[in-house]
Amino acid sequence: MGDELRKRGTSVPLVEAREVTRILPGIVPTTLVRDVSLAVGEREFVAIMGPSGSGKSSLLYLLGLLDLPTSGEVVIRGRATSSMSEAERGHVRLSTLGFVFQFHFLLPEFSILDNVMLPMRALGALAPSGMRERAASLLSALGLGEHMHKRPDQLSGGQRQRVAVARALANDPPLILADEPTGSLDSKSSEQVFEILREVVEGRGKTVIAVTHDLELAGRMQRRIQLMDGAITADERAAGPRGPLGGPLALEPSKT
Repeated sequence: MGDELRKRGTSVPLVEAREVTRILPGIVPTTLVRDVSLAVGEREFVAIMGPSGSGKSSLLYLLGLLDLPTSGEVVIRGRATSSMSEAERGHVRLSTLGFVFQFHFLLPEFSILDNVMLPMRALGALAPSGMRERAASLLSALGLGEHMHKRPDQLSGGQRQRVAVARALANDPPLILADEPTGSLDSKSSEQVFEILREVVEGRGKTVIAVTHDLELAGRMQRRIQLMDGAITADERAAGPRGPLGGPLALEPSKT
């Protein structure tokens, strides 16, 4: 995993799964993720694909330290995470990872400005004035400058998802994890959110790993990882230059 990234000039993968398995205990144990190994570097735009029940979201939650593997190891920027305390994992989540879910999970009683500030308050790296300034800047950059004092229920679905992206970027993490970020949106809003996620990679230098059922959108991403029954069945990377923005990408099997 890491060796291939090093050949491409990235010394340490941003996130790495090493033979990760997640088994849900019960009378009949259920294997959600099975012996998955992968490495993702900086400035990658990655789709995780597969049918319902294939383990896509389970893998994303493991990479995001929202769940722990039954066996194997998730490594963030060279740091093994299984031996961390929950407080240490919480700090890594706040400082290194941003999350966008299918349903935005914005707090309805707060303005969208306050919603974006929540991760910054939790991390505590900025003064209150700095948090407010950064939240306002992110919302303005996403076309929501005129709405920042509104509550989530006063916005459209696409606007709320843009707020969720701003919240994910609040602490300037290098890695954004998105679980079906366009799954509950109409086609126009889906395209807007996709373009924003791509700008996060192209313009802001982040890595985005997104679970998606949308084959058309996945085909425009740099890399596609296919899951079936919790295991990776294909890992394809864009061949050569990424091509014109918005255009389909020719893909070749990844070596990672």
